[in-house]
Order: sequence, then C-alpha cells, then structure tokens
Amino acid sequence: MADKPRRPRAETPKGFRDYFGAEVTERKAMLDRIAAVYHRYGFDPLETSAVETVEALGKFLPDVDRPNEGVFAWQDEDADWLALRYDLTAPLARVAAQYRNDLPSPYRRYAMGPVWRNEKPGPGRFRQFYQCDADTVGSASVAADAEICAMLADALEEVGIPRGDYVVKVNNRKVLNGVMEVAGLAGDDKDAERGIVLRAIDKIDRLGPDGVRALLGEGRKDDSGDFTKGAGLSAEQAEIVMGFTTARRDTGAATVARLRELVGASVIGSEGVDELEGIAALLDAQGYGPDRIVLDPGVVRGLGYYTGPVYEAELTFEILDEKGRKRQFGSVAGGGRYDGLVKRFTGQDVPATGVSIGVDRLLAALRAKGRSTAESAGPVVVTVMDRDRMADYMGMVGELRQAGIRAEAYLGNPKNFGNQLKYADKRQSPVAVIQGGNEAEKGTVILKDLILGAKIAESATLEEWKDRPAQVEVPRTELVAAVRKMLGQ
Repeated sequence: MADKPRRPRAETPKGFRDYFGAEVTERKAMLDRIAAVYHRYGFDPLETSAVETVEALGKFLPDVDRPNEGVFAWQDEDADWLALRYDLTAPLARVAAQYRNDLPSPYRRYAMGPVWRNEKPGPGRFRQFYQCDADTVGSASVAADAEICAMLADALEEVGIPRGDYVVKVNNRKVLNGVMEVAGLAGDDKDAERGIVLRAIDKIDRLGPDGVRALLGEGRKDDSGDFTKGAGLSAEQAEIVMGFTTARRDTGAATVARLRELVGASVIGSEGVDELEGIAALLDAQGYGPDRIVLDPGVVRGLGYYTGPVYEAELTFEILDEKGRKRQFGSVAGGGRYDGLVKRFTGQDVPATGVSIGVDRLLAALRAKGRSTAESAGPVVVTVMDRDRMADYMGMVGELRQAGIRAEAYLGNPKNFGNQLKYADKRQSPVAVIQGGNEAEKGTVILKDLILGAKIAESATLEEWKDRPAQVEVPRTELVAAVRKMLGQ
C-alpha cells in the first residue's frame, strides 16, 4: 500500500514569527506617529524592493567573520545573485546613486519595513524584524547630524517615552580613529585590529571594562567556553583605548576638553572633536539640553561603514528581566554618518547620515511602560438569531460602519447562541447587538455591554450596575446612537 503523503507541519520557520491583530495595529499606530514627526522635519517617504542584488548590498554586516553569510541570498536564472535586504540603508545608497539626477540634493527620506538577517536566532532575536529609518543624503554639514538627533528625541517623546526615560548619546568615529592613532593603530595593515577594537568597545555595556580589556588584548572566553580572539594590543595601548570609553564628563564642554587631551596631535581626532562641539552647539541653540541629548564617547556602533558622528537612543528606565532582576531597557535606535556608502556606486563622495529605530524593541518598551499606542477593542458584533433575516442583520452592520463604528455580523453557524457570545468575547468585542423575532416585531434591538458585563462580577458596585445596566433594549431606529453611547463616543 502506498504511503500517505505527509502533511506539512503547521509551524513558523525557526527565527521567524507571526503578528496578530492587536500587535499589527499597535505597530502601525506607533509608526504613524513617528512618520508624522519625520514628515514635520521635511522628510519624504520611500519604499524600496525587499530584494536587492548581493553586489548592491555590499559586505557591511557586523559579522565580519562571515561576510555575506548573514544574508538570505539565491542565484537568479541569469546568474545574478539576489538577496533579501538586511537593512534599509544599503537600498537607500543604491536609490541615491540610481536616481541622482532626479532627486533633490540633499535628499531627505524615511523608510519603514521588514529586513531579513540569516543569523542564529535566539530569545527576542528574530531573522525578520521591522526597521524605521530616516536619512539625509548629500549634506556634509554637522547640522544634518544634529537634526537627526533632535528628530529622534522628538519621535521617542511622540510615541510615549517621556523626557527623563531616554537619552540620545552622540559620539564621533573620527575621535576614536584619533585615539587609535595615538595608540599606534593607524595604517591599512591595522584594519583587522581596529575592527576588533570597535566591536569590543561596542560591547562595553554587556561585557563591562574587564571583558573589553580582554578583547583588546589576547582574547576572551565567554561563559559557554567559546573563545573570541582579541586585538592583541599591549597593556599600554589598551589603556589609551579604555581611557576613551570613560571620557564622558558632567558637561558637554568638559567631555570635549577630555577628548582633546586623548586625541593629542591627531588631525583626524581633532576634526572629530570639532564636529562634536559643533553638534552640541546646534542642539543647544534649539533647546535640546543634556536631559535629552548628551556627548558620550562610549557609543561606537558596530557597523564598519560609519565615518563621523554616531548616535544611539537608550531607554533609561528599569524593567525586570526573565529572571526577575532589574535592568535598564537599553538601546532602541542608532545611526551615524556614512559618507562612503553611495560612493561605491558613483565613485564620487556623497555625504550621508541617518538613524534606524528598532521597531519591535521600541514597541516592547512601550508595553513595558504601559503606554501601548493603539486601541485593541474589537468590533461590535451583530448576532444572528434567525438565519432567514440575514439581510436585516447586515443592514445593521452597514449602518454602524457608515457611522464610523467597527462592526461585523456573526458569520458562523448561528444555532448555538452561546457560541456567538463566546466568539464576541474572543474578538474583545465591546457590544453585542441582539434581535430575535420578538424584538423584530416590536421594532427594537437589545444591546449587550460586554466590557461592563465582564467587569461587573469583579469590580462594579450595585449603584454603578443599576446606573448602567449591561443590557438595554432600544428602538431599532436608535441603534447607532445607543451603540455610540455605550462605547462612550
């Protein structure tokens, strides 16, 4: 007897997830608020294809040991290698080069959408996630960097992260390059070491000073026993780099002064300190003080393509982790200047700067703060008491929808009325509309307040219950007005 064909397993692929109703609504509401801020700043929306050529994407993933391994790629029939985009910046560089004669310069755009990374999934780490970017292409002025930092602060406040619960930290890669020069790490032959130093500093919050010191030296063994090769710096060189990570002072001016000491005679380093000073002055002039944006030499960003200012938005409030320990929520956005990215296509320098918000992380932060931005109430459900009168029920639904009220008729098997109310409950429906034969004859409908009904058992006093019963009978002609009243509209 032939084997029965095996049924496919109904499961999400490893590292991916599904998003249902309230989550999708919540995300859209948050992105709409962010888009309104970006729009106010004069940025235009852009949607690019989810697929790019591997050549156009370039080798810019943080995982330098596996360049191009981090993308989902395949070979097309005409031998071109294609891949799902792993961020929204590489596609922007391609667009800026491809349409350079048609786009205004500078070109300011924002983009929102999913990106894909072929990386090892872990708790809270998925292979598909949403990003929300804003970039200015074609301006070398630090005013463009300052503007992005101000816009990021505004966007966080707009979605519900109050001042005091976040800080935007600003640094400059040129300053770090200057410090590395002083530490004897200048020159093309030191590229690998500089890359290790960058990634080590980027992990200071997670590994602490001792862990970073180990990575600057011979290397570090983690708790699982895995060994990460270090940059091989001497103790003296490592101390110069570590001095950079602790250079932040109480004021921007004091931090700038300390950085000037650290970069010494390095020309690139001094240039970076000047740029930081310029950004601080521009933000100060617009009223963005240290309660919102600070200079912090500890921020380096792991990506290799940053060439100047870099910034990161960190949420400073505490949450409990899965083991019940208090910890700060951490980073939800980051970015910087990447003047070399468009040059790959055009051969000419095209300055650019931008920021990327981790959408899922920011949503999780809003949930942790109890500041979800979307209404999760389900539709008003019109129940079906008599199959032959479906047109009447659909008429009610139509009236409610015309009045701007979310509504639907029950389309399952109407035999068991209890199942209809269970369905309404599962849909988080605020109101059920009921009209049996008796009510139809009288020209009335019954409205059942499902939210109050559920609450009565646990909280409502007798007076509240009498004042607003969970079920009322109203004339059919007053359906819309009565539902509105029940919804508190």
